[in-house]
Amino acid sequence: MTHHGENSPGIRAVIVVGARPNFMKAAPILHAMAARGGFRPRLVHTGQHYDERMSDVFFRELEMPAPDVNLGVGSGSHGAQTAEIMIRFEPVLAESRPDIVLVVGDVNSTVACSLVAVKLGIKVGHVEAGLRSGDRSMPEELNRIVTDAVSDLLFTTEAGARANLLREGRPAGAIHFVGNTMIDTLLRCRARAERSPILERLGLGADPRPYAVLTLHRPSTVDEPRMLEAVLDALHEVARTLPIIFPIHPRTARQLGAAGLGARLLPLAPGQAAGPVGLHAVPPLGYLDFLKLMSNARLVLTDSGGIQEETTILGVPCLTLRDNTERPATIEHGTNVLVGRDPARIIAESRRALARPPGPPAAPPLWDGRAAERIVDVLATTL
Repeated sequence: MTHHGENSPGIRAVIVVGARPNFMKAAPILHAMAARGGFRPRLVHTGQHYDERMSDVFFRELEMPAPDVNLGVGSGSHGAQTAEIMIRFEPVLAESRPDIVLVVGDVNSTVACSLVAVKLGIKVGHVEAGLRSGDRSMPEELNRIVTDAVSDLLFTTEAGARANLLREGRPAGAIHFVGNTMIDTLLRCRARAERSPILERLGLGADPRPYAVLTLHRPSTVDEPRMLEAVLDALHEVARTLPIIFPIHPRTARQLGAAGLGARLLPLAPGQAAGPVGLHAVPPLGYLDFLKLMSNARLVLTDSGGIQEETTILGVPCLTLRDNTERPATIEHGTNVLVGRDPARIIAESRRALARPPGPPAAPPLWDGRAAERIVDVLATTL
């Protein structure tokens, strides 16, 4: 164990981000380290997401420092991308020899950098440990299991994660229930997001009329053309009641084009008003714009993990277009309903959600905006 005395230059922590959801989870940790003092963080961006709209804008909006290191890995198959991250990350760690590497979430960068660190004898802390969907066909599930297996400190967001980790043989003393840093970011940014002009830009009005928000990006949804077409059919039926705004992930746009389904969407240019009904595609949005759009939505449909959490805090009904979720707290405490990808169920649950007035938001335990402070407290006392 490394001990840091009075004259110590501080705890040296490498914080790894790679994809858009990671930025919201890592930013509060950087803020908490700066507020507490005694830390020397280095931010490493693997470059797994490299589109400006998917990456750079987030650093500005989340008030994160520019990365100290950008590995510039880019896209590729799971094996190639994971290997390339490992190859480029190893010399960074060999040169800097930090006291700990902090990884967040469940993307390829998370597992790749964990493996590199542990093989160099450097401690690993996993933020968002212990989440399980039970579906090993999801690449993210494998990333979560492997990362948790090699991590020294396991920071959990919800109570059920502890049971998952103990069942997999992880020591109780390594598990720290701290809450959810993604919610730290949401609460910190909510007032700024309220000032976003996105609703006016999309012609939804300053006093917005009812609309829904859609996100789709998971391979299990967008890579199988018949599945994608069936989901779109259901969404078009829902969109006969109210407009659905669809900020479209670049990968999803490519898959829609390849499947010949691009014409099923109504492109919405900046300043052009969304029609009273229909499925409207817009380019990817920055964090503040998307938070404002989601906060005011009557309904959110998604296959994302993080959006299930954000809608829980916002009190917005969320229908998750998956057969499972690694975030059961969003169902137990929140607004989330698993509907799968059966078109009839998507339509029926959408109608049910729209017919019911939204209930008050309910926060799962420790989703209070202070998760990063708890993580930093643990690091300060254990390193």
